[in-house]
Amino acid sequence: MCSETQSVHAAVVDRAGEAFTLRDLTLDAPRSDEILVKIAGVGLCHTDIVAQAGAFGYAGAVVLGHEGAGVVERVGDAVADFAPGDRVAISFRSCGNCVQCGAGYPSYCQTMPQLNYAGMRPDGSTALHDGAAPVASNFFGQSSFASHALTYARNLVRVPDDFPLELAGPLGCGIQTGAGAIMRSMACEPGSALVIAGGGSVGLSAVMGAVIRRCAVIILVEPHAERRALALEFGATHVIDPFAVDDLAAAIRAIIAEGVGYALDTTGRPDILRAILSSLAPRGLLGLVGIAAPGTALPVEINTLMTFGHRVMGIIEGDSDPATFIPELIDHHRAGRLPFDRMVTTYPLSQINDAARDQHDGRCIKAVLLPD
Repeated sequence: MCSETQSVHAAVVDRAGEAFTLRDLTLDAPRSDEILVKIAGVGLCHTDIVAQAGAFGYAGAVVLGHEGAGVVERVGDAVADFAPGDRVAISFRSCGNCVQCGAGYPSYCQTMPQLNYAGMRPDGSTALHDGAAPVASNFFGQSSFASHALTYARNLVRVPDDFPLELAGPLGCGIQTGAGAIMRSMACEPGSALVIAGGGSVGLSAVMGAVIRRCAVIILVEPHAERRALALEFGATHVIDPFAVDDLAAAIRAIIAEGVGYALDTTGRPDILRAILSSLAPRGLLGLVGIAAPGTALPVEINTLMTFGHRVMGIIEGDSDPATFIPELIDHHRAGRLPFDRMVTTYPLSQINDAARDQHDGRCIKAVLLPD
């Protein structure tokens, strides 16, 4: 532990599957390459929920949160690009030195698991402590379900003064994942046809990205009526309630008989995947961003895949480089093309368990937590 620490208020998961509890922890002072950010708001993402359930294998207490935004308070002596007072959104961490980072694909950084999922610094230390006990930290290089977080220069993107800072965090993961899947990963052409499975914040961001890309047919598959209605307001051309049709693939082909050129799955559900694969046109491309249950196999018959030239790609963070893509998303928001704030419901950080339940039950789309 660094000799200099400060008290922070954080939402802690003590054991896999348990609820979040709020309490004070100690946070190390920034090391030479670290940056201390006072959190103004942090999005609640499905990845946080699966981590809470134990997907990342943390043995003890952990502080999650990876869609933070706030104001820089202190920087380590090796940090040159940021200074106290900077307004920043915090995204995922990458090394900046590997082949993928060099090619402009930091979300596929060769050290992505170590830097984002390990719950510790690369040297094995944790930035957070509960008394003498270490608390897993450095989640996506931030652990921002807290009043303060330690992060790194490659995680940070400056936020303009006229942009609501507390809403900027989701740009660092959920929004850039959905919009980026359409705009970058699959690069859907103007005039193309697309189906999106799931109308959460990622799926609805994909709808907005498809409008920006001028797709001609944008179909959203989503069981919640309110989300279907919002998708239409965002620019979807068609919506389908999957529980109201006997054959989802047939319902999609009733809209576009030749099938869709692109499909994006945000659900990870084999039944949905099977249906949207069946709705693909020849040489159609399926993008996967939904987290599936461990061991889930893609429900596809190899000969069919080969015969029609269907393609499947995994997508992390919309293939984005946050340093350039988040400013682009902010510009789209300013121009009215990405009104993602209409998906947001804010909660005090102390109500994180209520926010998680409401998001799961469909009572809100994107919860943003504000430190108490």
